Amino acid sequence: MSGAPELPLWAAILVSFLLVFGALVTLIGSVGLWRLPDFYARLHAPSLGATLGTGAILIGSMVCFSVLQGRPLIHEVLIGLFVTITTPVTLMLLASASLYRDRVEGNDAAPGKDPEPTEL
Repeated sequence: MSGAPELPLWAAILVSFLLVFGALVTLIGSVGLWRLPDFYARLHAPSLGATLGTGAILIGSMVCFSVLQGRPLIHEVLIGLFVTITTPVTLMLLASASLYRDRVEGNDAAPGKDPEPTEL
């Protein structure tokens, strides 16, 4: 039924730590989404929390099932790869769309014009 009784103590402690750490980081990102003042500030907390929290949970899953199966299992690497690629892309698309909308509407919440590049 469940493989948890067969998991060695060292692996159970490591997996538990990684799962709790990942959940706490994701929770902190969610609280940041709730507490930060405007949309532009709210973009960062959940995206960083989701990426790091998901990564810790996936590593915990890899350790758990690799120990139970007796061989390395790396299926979770694909999940981590997709999350790591799609989360920042989504963040940039949301920020660009919101910035464009706010500038067209003349909303004061939008940051000012982009600064001119400086020469070194």
